[in-house]
Amino acid sequence: SMRYVLPAAVMMGTAPTYVLAWGAWRLLSAVLPARFYREVDDRLYTIYQSMVLFFFENYTGVQVIIYGDLPKNKENVIYLSNHQCTVDWIIADMLAIRQNALGHVRYVLKDGLKWLPLYGWYFSQHGGVYVKRSANFNEKEMRAKLQAQMKAETPMYLVIFPEGTRYNPEIPKVIADSQSFAEKEGLAILKHVLTPRVKATHVAIDTMKDYLDAVYDVTVAYEGTVDHKGQRKLAPSMTEFLCKECPRVHIFIDRIELKDIPEEQMYMRRWLHERFEIKDKLLIEFYDAKDSKRRNKFPGKSVHSKLSLKKTLPSLLFLGGLTASMLLTESGRKLYVKTWIYGTLIGCLWVSIKP
Repeated sequence: SMRYVLPAAVMMGTAPTYVLAWGAWRLLSAVLPARFYREVDDRLYTIYQSMVLFFFENYTGVQVIIYGDLPKNKENVIYLSNHQCTVDWIIADMLAIRQNALGHVRYVLKDGLKWLPLYGWYFSQHGGVYVKRSANFNEKEMRAKLQAQMKAETPMYLVIFPEGTRYNPEIPKVIADSQSFAEKEGLAILKHVLTPRVKATHVAIDTMKDYLDAVYDVTVAYEGTVDHKGQRKLAPSMTEFLCKECPRVHIFIDRIELKDIPEEQMYMRRWLHERFEIKDKLLIEFYDAKDSKRRNKFPGKSVHSKLSLKKTLPSLLFLGGLTASMLLTESGRKLYVKTWIYGTLIGCLWVSIKP
């Protein structure tokens, strides 16, 4: 299917326009307090991500089924989720826009993603945190980044995937290694998620415990990811999702008060693993329930949440119109190409110097 071509062209094609608009504001706001920059940056990010959600929700027609307790109002939160594909990033946006908090979304990302053309640099500027795994994890660097965000009074919707990598049924060694580690550490062995890593979660909660309102524990399941034998398949890529290969996405949210989370890393590690045990039970019910009527859904009440075009279409028309206007003139086309080239080079240089 070629259904992904239009969304990909628009999302990638508007990136230089967006970076130029953001860069102009960054220069203008250089003499202003940091919170003024953040307020407009969040609004700009809302515009771009709303356009993205037009394609991932309105264009695909996917049904978003929400279970649990998603607050209507925006909050400062850490969002913890299982991780199985690149669409997981978009799921965080789907929830945030329903709380009018889309511009507040920031990610804890693996270090290699900072080299993405244009995006890698911008994610860092928007408050994203790049981290290295295991022994290379830099706790001091992450704390400093989060403290700077709090000092600037930055609204926080910090997305963390504690598994550290995607759950992929086609790479059984990763799953087996994760289960072996859990067994060695005396932890419950998990079937549909990987053993979570606690470092980034602990640093984030410990650093921002007086700044946060809650932690969202989110479990995501993509319907249609089981083969004819009943075995779990790879979750959809962004391309497959845009090609309408996922009819429904199921999202279970558990809002957790900070007082219910242990502060010491050793105890938080046990708490986090227990949260992933709960996720695993939800996913076992979703994929493996003996009663076929209970499969392809989470237990409890659910809401089919449809995103209004009013939330997304204006952003698409605005960014699309700006980009088309730029490309209609020779000088605009030159600026567009230079933004891709020099923006990428400057971005790579920037992230190689600053965390």
